[in-house]
Order: sequence, then C-alpha cells, then structure tokens
Amino acid sequence: MRVEIWSDIACPWCYVGKARFEKALEAFPHRDQVEVVHRSFELDPGRAKGDVQPVISMLTKKYGMSAAQARAGEENLGAQAAAEGLAYRTEGRDHGSTFDMHRLLHLAKERGRQDELIQILYRANFAEERSVFTEGDERLVELAVEAGIDADDARRVLADPTAYADDVRADEREAAQLGANGVPFFVLDRAYGVSGAQPAEVFAQALTQAWGDRSPLTLLDSGDADACGPDGCAVPQH
Repeated sequence: MRVEIWSDIACPWCYVGKARFEKALEAFPHRDQVEVVHRSFELDPGRAKGDVQPVISMLTKKYGMSAAQARAGEENLGAQAAAEGLAYRTEGRDHGSTFDMHRLLHLAKERGRQDELIQILYRANFAEERSVFTEGDERLVELAVEAGIDADDARRVLADPTAYADDVRADEREAAQLGANGVPFFVLDRAYGVSGAQPAEVFAQALTQAWGDRSPLTLLDSGDADACGPDGCAVPQH
C-alpha cells in the first residue's frame, strides 16, 4: 500500500501531522508493506527566494491578528508539537520560499533518502536556531548531506532552478485535482484521503480501511483538524 503525503516545510501542522501519522503507522500490522511518498505543496508558491520575514510578522499579515495573538498561537503550536515529542521554537523563526527544499526532496526521493531529508528539514526549520532561509544554498547542502545525499548532487540541483521544478509543479497540480486546498493531506492507496493533522487514531482507522478496501478516492470525515492553506495556518485555540 502506498501513502502519499502532500506537505510543506513551512507548515507547522505538517510537522505535527507527520509525527501523528507515524505513530499510527508504527502500530499498523502491515506497516512493512506500506510505502510512504512525500509530495510537494507550497503554501507560498509565488514567494521570491530572497523574500524572508519573521514568522510573527507573517502571521499578523495572514490572519490580521495582533503580534500578541500571533505569539500566543505559536506557544499553543509549541505545546501541540511537544505532546508529540517534537521540539518547536516559538520565537525567532522566519518564513520564506520552500521551493528549493521541495526540489531537493525530489532528488532525495531518487536517492531513497526522502523521508530522512524531510524530517531533517522540519527539524531545522522548527527546532533549530539557524535559519533554512537566510544562510544561502550551503545551509541546504549541509542538511542534504546529513540526510545521506551527495553534496555535489545537492549543489547541482540548487544551482539549476529548473532541476526538479516540473516535478514540484506536477505534485501541486495533482494536489489540486485531488481536492487538497491545505496541508498536510494524506492519500492512502488512492482510495482514501485524510486532511489535516489528525489524531493518530484517525490515521490508524484510515490505514485499516484503505488496506481492506480499494476504491476511488474518498475524503474521510476529518472534522475540524488543523491544517495550513494558501491563506495561512490554523491557530490552535486551546
């Protein structure tokens, strides 16, 4: 069975949702027969590479909230992440284009290191003090090498803005065709879709249903699960 996950490195709910999904997958009896593929989805597809701003400033513009409200939302997100065993910096992070990261993730897929790289990118963006947006290409090369990718291969991709660009755009078009208007978005064996950072129990149910029933894509009732979309990320209320 194949599980495809549309996500963005800048999406905190993708970071949390991946951890929740992995908890469900770890307990799934057929986990060794599940292939996980990460697909590209940019929350800011038109953002220029050098256009970087503090997360709090971005949130106030996206939501029209005060800086105090934005900081409170980040604190709540930090608590949600901590509940899943994830580190999360609630202050001092910045926000920028993730296009190059998605291109590197397609390289990593070819090298069989995609899951390693996406987890490293999440950690670097949400938990570490160093920025993945302001230190230039060599910062991304360093993270790619940590994931097991050859440094020269990563540099070649980053130096060529067309490398894997079509793959990123194809993923994004396919997300739209499947009805995904926010991330994370999980598609299980092209039979079921799960939207948002659902609890592990929901992912467990979806895995069980998808394993036993192959049919056209059906969007499971996902309630009010938190997700990120083109207009921003949901702010946890409690």
